[in-house]
Amino acid sequence: MTISEKVAYIMGLAEGMKIDADTNEGKLTLAMLDVLKDIADELEIVDETLDDMAEIVADIEEQVEELDEELFGGNYDDYDFDEDDLYEITCRKCNNTVAVDMSMLEDGSINCPNCGEKIEFDIDFINGGCDCGNCDE
Repeated sequence: MTISEKVAYIMGLAEGMKIDADTNEGKLTLAMLDVLKDIADELEIVDETLDDMAEIVADIEEQVEELDEELFGGNYDDYDFDEDDLYEITCRKCNNTVAVDMSMLEDGSINCPNCGEKIEFDIDFINGGCDCGNCDE
């Protein structure tokens, strides 16, 4: 039984009980039933919208899978990244891992593609400028 059907049932019970709309209790009860009906109507609209969105997302997923198959043959493992040129950094705000190349590192910062937080880094350690005390310089 849907929420709308349950609310309709309760409203039918209220009509059968012949609630007096002239009493304070009757006014309150009928007002609450009216609000329940409005909520049930809105939930129906939300459910329909959610169903529509689920269909749209499924269509998008299908299109992405088709593009993946077309561009990469469906297997990311076969895509040849030159790992020597990529570095992984982690955003301190959202913990998203981002792959960057040397030119991006030389810029000194990037914006996290996940949350937009500015990620700054110092690449002096690459040029021998590390002052951690643990490195052989």
